[in-house]
Amino acid sequence: MGRTVASVFAALALLVLSMSAAAQTTYRCTAKDGKKYYGQSIPPQCVGVMVEELSASGTVVKRIDPQASANDRAKKEAEEAERRKQQAIAKDQARRDQALLATYASEKDVEDMRRRALEDNQNLASQIEAKIASLRERAAKGDASADAEIKLQQDLLETKKKEAQAINAKYDDDRKRYLQLTGKGK
Repeated sequence: MGRTVASVFAALALLVLSMSAAAQTTYRCTAKDGKKYYGQSIPPQCVGVMVEELSASGTVVKRIDPQASANDRAKKEAEEAERRKQQAIAKDQARRDQALLATYASEKDVEDMRRRALEDNQNLASQIEAKIASLRERAAKGDASADAEIKLQQDLLETKKKEAQAINAKYDDDRKRYLQLTGKGK
């Protein structure tokens, strides 16, 4: 039992030493005046010159280039912004891919969902066509307000036809991506 307690204390002591060593990062530079400056943070005299980050034992961990010119900084900021944008795009694509895989268990599921969506769209289009026919009968009987309603219903019917194209395009894309993600589209 005494050995176990001693082992635990030894491990804790090493942990505390490593944490305190990590907290003692030092920075060093040779300023423009030729003098060496040290600090726990980058000394103000080090602005515009090479700075070295030192470990607790005094070895160089990293070299920090002098502050870049305004153009270099702007270029780096633009590159960083582009990198973040690409990361966001990749993260969004990963989220979409995960949702797609959660939605479909097979290629047949994609086609079944397409068929249902197209059937729903066609049913609505049929209802609109029936309403147009009814409105035309009213217009033939002299109902002046029917003509304006017919125009609205025809526009709605045209929208439903375009939606059918969009439905097909969406499920074509879903099917293609599903096959890519599952490795079945090779």
